[in-house]
Amino acid sequence: MRWLVYVLLAGVGSATAACDRPEMRAEGPPLQVDSILSRDEALRRFRQGLAPAEVLEGGQESRDRLVAGFLRALGKRDALALTTMAITRPEFAYLYYPTTPQSLPPYELEPGLMWYMLLQRSDRGLRRSLTLYGGRELLLLSYDCGKEESREGHNTISGPCVMRVRDERGRTVSLRLFSQIIERGGRYKFVSYANKL
Repeated sequence: MRWLVYVLLAGVGSATAACDRPEMRAEGPPLQVDSILSRDEALRRFRQGLAPAEVLEGGQESRDRLVAGFLRALGKRDALALTTMAITRPEFAYLYYPTTPQSLPPYELEPGLMWYMLLQRSDRGLRRSLTLYGGRELLLLSYDCGKEESREGHNTISGPCVMRVRDERGRTVSLRLFSQIIERGGRYKFVSYANKL
């Protein structure tokens, strides 16, 4: 299994250096994955150089406001605003990773690998959303994140979510442009912009 991890991460260094996301350039040490390390030690190393996160900084006060804000920022092609609506590396390290099922037995996905995979899928999804829908006037009619919510420690996770919007031609369209939403302490952010576009 270890060989698969190394194959997946072979290009991480160059991908990280080329990425435009501020948190990938500035926060924390380079990604290192060692499957021999214990979960606690891997997390300690991943957190090195990161300021501890205690809240979802800049998160919205409700899920409704977060989704509406997403659509507004998309309409303005405001990539910076969209980036700030998603969890950061410190928030992932201190608030999300410790209690997500993927970090616990039987999965025990290492934090470096999990963050890399989450960020790559999210960035790819966001680029596709901006390419196809950025700058377009979309009116939010409703959205559905499913009936089931997952309680993970102090976090509540909902999604994936589907929006019903009306486009410029008056057509009603269902779009899935982000996956999950995290709520913690009454603040809401996107876990990922991964989508099926």
